[in-house]
Amino acid sequence: MMKKLLLSPWAALITLVLCLLLRATDPTFIESVRLRYFDTLITHKAPTENNIYTVNIDEASLDKYGQWPLPRIEYAKIIKELYAKNAGLVVLNVLMAEPDRSGGDGILGSTLNGYPVILGSVPSNKTKNTPSVPGSAVLNPEFINQIITYPGLIANIPALENNAAGVGIVNTLPEVDGVNRRVPLIVAVDGKLYPGLSLETLRVAAGDSTFQVKLNANGVEKMRVPKFGIIATDSLGRIWIDYSQTNKSVSLTSLPKDFGGAIVIVGPTISGVSNPVPTSKGAVFPHEVQASVIGTMMNRIVIQRPDYADGVELLSIFAAGLLLLFLTRWIYVGLSSVVVLSVGMVFGSQYLYTSHLFLFDITAFVTIIILVALHAYGIKFVSEFLQKMQIKKQFGTYLSPALVDKLQKNPEMLVLGGESRELSIMFTDVRGFTGISEHYGADVQGLTTIMNRYMTVMTRSILDNEGTLDKYIGDAQMAFWNAPLDDPNHALNAVKTALQMMRRLDEFNKEVMAEGVPAFGMGLGINTATVVVGNMGSSQRFDYTCLGDGVNLASRLEGQSKPYGVKIILGSITAEQVSETYFTLELDCIAVKGKKEGVHIFTVLETDASSMVEYLMTREHHDLMLDYYREQKWDKALTQIHQLMGEFDGEIDKYYEMMVERIGELRETTLPSDWDSVFRATSK
Repeated sequence: MMKKLLLSPWAALITLVLCLLLRATDPTFIESVRLRYFDTLITHKAPTENNIYTVNIDEASLDKYGQWPLPRIEYAKIIKELYAKNAGLVVLNVLMAEPDRSGGDGILGSTLNGYPVILGSVPSNKTKNTPSVPGSAVLNPEFINQIITYPGLIANIPALENNAAGVGIVNTLPEVDGVNRRVPLIVAVDGKLYPGLSLETLRVAAGDSTFQVKLNANGVEKMRVPKFGIIATDSLGRIWIDYSQTNKSVSLTSLPKDFGGAIVIVGPTISGVSNPVPTSKGAVFPHEVQASVIGTMMNRIVIQRPDYADGVELLSIFAAGLLLLFLTRWIYVGLSSVVVLSVGMVFGSQYLYTSHLFLFDITAFVTIIILVALHAYGIKFVSEFLQKMQIKKQFGTYLSPALVDKLQKNPEMLVLGGESRELSIMFTDVRGFTGISEHYGADVQGLTTIMNRYMTVMTRSILDNEGTLDKYIGDAQMAFWNAPLDDPNHALNAVKTALQMMRRLDEFNKEVMAEGVPAFGMGLGINTATVVVGNMGSSQRFDYTCLGDGVNLASRLEGQSKPYGVKIILGSITAEQVSETYFTLELDCIAVKGKKEGVHIFTVLETDASSMVEYLMTREHHDLMLDYYREQKWDKALTQIHQLMGEFDGEIDKYYEMMVERIGELRETTLPSDWDSVFRATSK
C-alpha cells in the first residue's frame, strides 16, 4: 500500500503541501523575491511626468556658496529666488536644529513668514527643540499607538519651526530587504500625530489647515486632506510609492527661468552629506523619493496589496496544484497545463496591476507549480504504475438526514443539476472568536472541543425547525429552508430558528463561562430569495447546496450585523413575510459590498404581548428618525436618536451609536444633490 502511494503522482501532493507551508511561513528570502517582482511591475509602468522640481544642493553649489551647511541667510535668498522664478510651493528638505553660527536665523525666519515653505523634521530617540503642533483632526485617538511610533523628534529651531507654512517628518521604513517601497504618511511621537513631509506638502498645496485621520484597533481606517480628498493607506498609514512618477531635477546653480507654479523640493546631494536610499529603481536621494510620493498622491495612484492577497495566492496555488495533479494522468494535457497555468498567471498578474494597480505575486505560484509537475512526472517516468482513486460518497457526513432518506428512495436525485426555488437562507458567524482562541492558546484540542459543543447546540436548532444544514465554514454555518422538503413557512421557521439560537447561546454561555471560557457572541443574516438549489459539483464529488445572488446577500447581511450593532439582520422579503408574527425594525437601505443597488435591511427583536404595544409605538419614532436621516435633517434625526437610546430594552443602542457617528461623518461631507441615502458598504 505504501509503495503504491509513493509511486502515485498524487505523492506530489506532499511537495505541494510542503511548498504551501513554506510560502505561508513566508521566510525573508521568499518575501524578498516577491518584493523584487513587485518592483518589476511598478517600475515598468509608463512614466508620468509631474509639475514637480527637485533642486539639488550639489558639489557645484558648494563651489558657489563655499561651505556646508549653507548660512541661513543664503537659504533665505534661495527661497526668494525660487518664488521669483514662479515656484508654486517650496519644500526645504534640510534640518536646521541648531542656531546659525552666522546669525542668519532671524532673516530666514522673516523669509519663512513671508513665503510659504515646508520644512522637515527627523524622528529620533529623544526630542530636541519644540515641534510645531500638527494641523490634524484625529478620530479615535486612543488607537494612536497602532501606527508607527517614535520616542522623539528632532525639530528645527523655534524661529524657523514656528514660521514655516508646514513641517513634515522625513523618514523611511525599508522592507525586509532594505529597499524603500512604502512610506508612512503619518507617525506618532509622544502621543501626538505628525504628518510625513509629503503629506504636509499636499496639505499646504491644497490650502487646508488640517489633515484628518480616523483610527481603529488595527491602525489607520481612513485618512484625508479635506480639499484634496481621501488618501488610501494601509493600517500603518503607508502608501506604495509609484516610482513611475517622474519630475525635473536641476542643480541649485542652474535654475530654470520659470518653474511654472511647480512644487519645488530643495535637498542636498553632496557626497558625504546626504546618502541615497535604496528604492525599487535603485539608489535615490531622499528628496527625490519625496517627489515620487507627492506625485503618487497628487495623481491618486493607489497601488494596492490587499490584506486577502496572501490567502488568494495560497488558495490559487493549492487549487492549481490539485488541478495539475489531476491532469497528470494525461501526460501531454498535464504538461500543457503547466505552461497554461504559469503563463496565464503571469499575464493575469500584469493585467491586475496595469488595470487595477493590484499587486499579486506569481513567483511562488510558478515555482511551486513547476516543482509539483517535476515531482508528479518524475514518478510517472520512474514507474508505469498508475492508481486510480475511488471516491466514496458518504452523504451522511455532509447532507441533512431528510435528504439522505430521500436519496435512498430516489437514487435519480444523484445526478448533477438544480431547480429554482424560493428559500430562506441563513448565515451565522461567531463573534469574539479571537478571545476564545487566545484563551486556549496552544491547546488546539480544547479549542476544537468547545467549537464542536457550540456547533452541536446551534445545529440542533436548525434541524429542530425543518432546516437543511448546508455547511460549516470555519466557525460559521450556512443553512436554508424550503429544500429539499417543501416548507411554506420557511421564512418564519428561519427567524424562529435564529431567535432560538440566540436563547440557546445564552444558556451555552452560562455553561462555558462557569468553566472559565470566554462567552461566545454570534451574528446572523437571513435573506429570502429565489435561488438555484440542488446537487452542485462534479461527477466525482458533489454537494446539495444553493447558489445565487440571494445566497451572497444573506452572507453579506450576516457580515453587516457587527457594524450595525445588532444580532440579526433580515432581508426585506424575510421581514415582510414574518412581520405579522415577529417584531421587525428597519435599520437602513444598504448596498452591500460588490452591489450598486440598495436593499432595505431589518432586525428582529423578541418580545411578548405585554411589551409589543410599547415596541410598536416606539417604532414610529424610530421610523421618523430614518425619515429625517434620509431627508438630511441631521439635527432632527439626532434628537430622535437620543430619545430612542435605551428603548427596545437597549437591544439596538449600538446601532444608534453607529448612526450618530455616521451622521457626524456625513455632515462633514458634501453630498450630491441627488443623494439616495443608500449606505454603500466597503467591507463584507
